[in-house]
Amino acid sequence: MTRSPLAVDDGRAPGEIPSSEIEAILEGRHANPFAVLGIHQLAGGYHVRCFIPGAEAVDVFALDGTSIGELKQRHEAGFFEGPVTAENLRPIRYRARRGDDEWAVTDAYSFGPVLGPMDDYFVREGSHLRLFDKMGAHPIRHEGIDGFHFAVWAPNARRVSVVGEFNNWDGRLHVMRLRVDTGIWEIFAPDVPVGSSYKFEIVGKDGNLLPLKADPYARRAEFRPKNASVTTPELKQDWDDEAHRRHWEKADHRRQPVSIYEVHAGSWQRRDDGSFLSWDELASRLIPYVTDMGFTHIEFLPITEHPYDPSWGYQTTGLYAPTARFGDPEGFARFVNGCHKVGIGVILDWVPAHFPTDAHGLSHFDGTALYEHEDPRKGFHPDWNTAIYNFGRLEVLSYLINNALYWAEKFHLDGLRVDAVASMLYLDYSRKHGEWIPNEYGGRENLEAVRFLQKLNTLSYGNHPGVMTIAEESTSWPKVSHPVHEGGLGFGFKWNMGFMHDTLSYMSREPIHRKHHHHEITFGLVYAFSENFVLPLSHDEVVHGKGSLIAKMTGDDWQKFANLRAYYAFMWGYPGKKLLFMGQEFAQWSEWSEAKALDWNLLHYHQHEGMRRLVRDLNIAYRSKPALHARDCEPEGFQWLVADDDENSVFAWLRLAPGEKPVAVITNFTPVYRENHRIPLPTAGRWREILNTDAEIYGGSGKGNGGRVQAVDAGGTISATMTLPPLATIMLELEQA
Repeated sequence: MTRSPLAVDDGRAPGEIPSSEIEAILEGRHANPFAVLGIHQLAGGYHVRCFIPGAEAVDVFALDGTSIGELKQRHEAGFFEGPVTAENLRPIRYRARRGDDEWAVTDAYSFGPVLGPMDDYFVREGSHLRLFDKMGAHPIRHEGIDGFHFAVWAPNARRVSVVGEFNNWDGRLHVMRLRVDTGIWEIFAPDVPVGSSYKFEIVGKDGNLLPLKADPYARRAEFRPKNASVTTPELKQDWDDEAHRRHWEKADHRRQPVSIYEVHAGSWQRRDDGSFLSWDELASRLIPYVTDMGFTHIEFLPITEHPYDPSWGYQTTGLYAPTARFGDPEGFARFVNGCHKVGIGVILDWVPAHFPTDAHGLSHFDGTALYEHEDPRKGFHPDWNTAIYNFGRLEVLSYLINNALYWAEKFHLDGLRVDAVASMLYLDYSRKHGEWIPNEYGGRENLEAVRFLQKLNTLSYGNHPGVMTIAEESTSWPKVSHPVHEGGLGFGFKWNMGFMHDTLSYMSREPIHRKHHHHEITFGLVYAFSENFVLPLSHDEVVHGKGSLIAKMTGDDWQKFANLRAYYAFMWGYPGKKLLFMGQEFAQWSEWSEAKALDWNLLHYHQHEGMRRLVRDLNIAYRSKPALHARDCEPEGFQWLVADDDENSVFAWLRLAPGEKPVAVITNFTPVYRENHRIPLPTAGRWREILNTDAEIYGGSGKGNGGRVQAVDAGGTISATMTLPPLATIMLELEQA
């Protein structure tokens, strides 16, 4: 073998390593640099080795500045070693020189590990619930020095290094220490400043260098199109939300008013130049708006880091990092705190079902299918061209469950809306025969995903009783929002996709044809209390060529607005919590686009401003009238008054709550103005009209009942003769019996 002329073994002094090991260090091939580099106790005393590229001379110092030796250059690339005067193993610093240049280096290899045996135990057991404090990059003071501790799971890697601005992206300088029992690599990197970009350089078990990987546990990331992770301090926020959190910790969410405003943070509003608002700018505009509109919660489409804007955040590469589009993580914490101070909850769309296959992300993270299944029949999602998490792997479950707990603990989030639950539950979801693998019993249920969701909900509610979890589940999977101990999945709520599909189908029909489709309205009440439902008019209904909600309505412009007003009040009077996507509250005509702000100029027009006022008043009525919300999820809160008047397309029901005044909801889904129309009511007396979608202030024709109707008892049958405005919903509250 030809020996490098720059590395000489001949006449090696005691303790000096052979040139082959030096070459392995210089080429990034050494299996365990911690066994070689740093300070070591040998038979004859203490010995130091270091690799400082570009250095011509190196002196060694204790942390207090005491000189303890000068090292011999073994390789002109910057490898030095030699004996030092030391009393024990301790962190050391170097003064490196090259010509007239001089710089200091603190030796990362002279520090001990940060993780301990109990971390290993809980990681192996899959019960570690504070991985977000251990994994990723955290600023710590370790053995007297400030720096960042890096930890990443890559059990099949041959080598893992943290690379970044602080080491010129040189994978030879901060090779990490493998914790064999867990497959976690860690290193304490001294003197790394806050705000440094970094990634992990991984050599797979086949010896091939992988594309640089972003940190799966990164708490901050670069602004796209850059995609590195960024060192960030531990989150600091002076929380001022005790009253808000205490209320929800004690409350039964099912019996509270919950009206959710669904928001895409990047396109609700924008700056004049078209750029994104910061979290602080959003707080100054969005929080007052939502407060005035009477919504109880804001639900954000995913705000975790993602590379591609048109994915709306649903293809995330950084589950722990609020996206850099709107500023730093502290900005998001300030936003949540601002919401809580005025009683608004914040819900995050959360995506544990799949992840994108971008080279810097989780896909084949250590050269193997680590976070995903290797078999594409289980590990690849055909609808979205994404990878599916391996829910059968403890470390993957821990990664996801810790993330859910992280948002609740660190950012005080009020809930998670879990995306695409149906795609997780069914092994044959969007797959043809032969494209999926049955479970151990031959069925199509993904039993591993079921166990994951049950564990997620059990631990979320157990650790943070004030949160709520909401499933976007589009099938009839049983007991989605039932407790785990009763065989349920344990979610707090489930989106009622059936309500949304049936009622929008009904509203898209010409009124003359609606009598033939009466069941599209009544059928939902058959199962309305089988789950704790949220009624969703979400972003999914106003994209991909579906048009806006106002555009789905039939008739001329006046009828479209009247239809939508009647539909909104119908929905706010229907049992279930409410969700409305931004822009639909003022009847935006155009389909939503993530690339631009909403059409706020429409509020200059009476019909659009009237729609906004109606939604505001609906929220106020829903929140202030317990009959409309206190039994949203229980059958005793609903009673049909008129269910079978298909000829007139009239529906009427009663909303009830113990000890509270009942509210009657009456809808006329035809443009026919109905005078002297008799509606049964449960109690004789005066009923006050608390809402009428045909009011002129909302853009209607102003037809109504003068604010009151009188219910009379005619031989044991109680009813009121009233006016039903065209394409309108009215709400009546018993005023005086």
